[in-house]
Amino acid sequence: MSTLTRPIPGQYLPYYDTYIRHVPVGADPLELLTQLPTQLIGHFTDAQARYAYAPGKWSTKEMLGHIIDTERIFSYRALRFSRNDQTDLPGYEQDDYVPESGANDRPLSDMLAEYATVRAATLSLFRSFTPTQLDRTGTANNGPSGVRALLYVIPGHELHHIAVLRERYLPQLF
Repeated sequence: MSTLTRPIPGQYLPYYDTYIRHVPVGADPLELLTQLPTQLIGHFTDAQARYAYAPGKWSTKEMLGHIIDTERIFSYRALRFSRNDQTDLPGYEQDDYVPESGANDRPLSDMLAEYATVRAATLSLFRSFTPTQLDRTGTANNGPSGVRALLYVIPGHELHHIAVLRERYLPQLF
């Protein structure tokens, strides 16, 4: 893979700045992806992982399920665009996915195993890209979506949720 440089505006929808900004300047997003699993909810009990900090907010398990689903979707987009597929891909509605995931009824250990499996697949996929593939772009959710940008969005998205977890969940649980 070529030297990992940050994506530039125009290679992704402006909304994704929210996530890309969570990746420290100079950080290797692939290395971040290998480190992030230790920052999640493996030390929670199943009961703690069902906690939501306010009515109508996701539980910690639902947040983990959302991270897993989003990583799968963004990796799929990266695969399609890396292969020079120029088909416009639709967006997805996260608020429809979360209740359908059944996360609160699943054992936390199963969800963490799924998370580890998805992460291993994501790392394998992104490590397989050539410099040319990494620089390709396509259209998703009616806007530009570059493979390089997705490589930064995936860990940035998770870092965003880790920040929410630390700010809004952990003070109530520990």
